[in-house]
Amino acid sequence: MILTFAAINRHKRRRGQPFVPTLVFTSGYLIAWELFGVCAALADWGLERAALISPMTGRLTPILGALVVIAAGIYQLTPLKSVCLTHCRSPFEFVLNHWRDGPAGALRMGLEHGLYCLGCCWFLMALLFAAGFMSLLWMAAITIFVFIEKLFPGGEWIARISGVAMLGFGIYLICQA
Repeated sequence: MILTFAAINRHKRRRGQPFVPTLVFTSGYLIAWELFGVCAALADWGLERAALISPMTGRLTPILGALVVIAAGIYQLTPLKSVCLTHCRSPFEFVLNHWRDGPAGALRMGLEHGLYCLGCCWFLMALLFAAGFMSLLWMAAITIFVFIEKLFPGGEWIARISGVAMLGFGIYLICQA
């Protein structure tokens, strides 16, 4: 998305039209993710204080971890997930339907797109609380999954199939606890 925005502004600059530095758009995008980061850090702090997460592994208690996996599975099946995934998968469509002129418009566009991407991934990121956010293996696995979901054909089906799989796995985890 950032590359798409930059390309459009490059063409505007070459034609002598008003343009906005890509950094303005990127700042809006990063604001959305920074807010998520603050919320995740506060959640971690609160969970540690409540003794619901291990300070050593960053892993939730087994039942709570299973509930997060189930909730993530349910979220994968919601219309909100589908809408966010659709906007996140198609930068050109987003630009065509959400373009705003000027610096404030670029910042707003970046924030909106960041929120769509966040809406697409936030529960997948929350899985790190269940798996242990200090696990590089799980970080890599979730990153690869997000990449596949967003960029491969059939991303919506991948999201749905994974949602059903997460539901099943979460139920399995509850039965094992």
